[in-house]
Amino acid sequence: MKKPAHVIEIFLQPGDFYFADENTRIRTILGSCVSITMWHPTRLLGGMCHYMLPSRSSAAADSLDGRYADEAMQMFIQEIRAVKTHPAEYRVKLFGAGNMFPSVRNKGTHKSATSVPDKNMAIAHSLVEKLGFKVEAQDLGGDGHREVIFDIWSGYAWVKKPPVVKILQRKEYS
Repeated sequence: MKKPAHVIEIFLQPGDFYFADENTRIRTILGSCVSITMWHPTRLLGGMCHYMLPSRSSAAADSLDGRYADEAMQMFIQEIRAVKTHPAEYRVKLFGAGNMFPSVRNKGTHKSATSVPDKNMAIAHSLVEKLGFKVEAQDLGGDGHREVIFDIWSGYAWVKKPPVVKILQRKEYS
């Protein structure tokens, strides 16, 4: 969908969070990170986070940090409360958690249940369920990265996945 002329475009870096109104398009590029989009269909409000890890390993800091899933979700909750809406009113979509090193897995090592993408995927599902959100759509896992585009005026989200490039071993010939 073509972006209306008055709409601003925000690009999220890893750890960024953005919540806005219908005059906004949010984009990001994900590898093993995860983005959660939330959209309120009647108020045309919503946002996106781009988290890198499930949670901090150290004690909590003075402010919330969008690099961590649990804290990014708290940022969503703060915004939802500020606009006097409720989690059940939002449509949620999940993206990312791609395996950025598929050739490693394909060389005889098995996929670990403790990999960063797997942990990021599991915490996304756990947090949205725990906080009362319902997932409407998802594009999680697989190999490689993806670009996500989220239009708050319509609630549409697109995923672009470039082909995965395989690194071939060079054979030495004598």
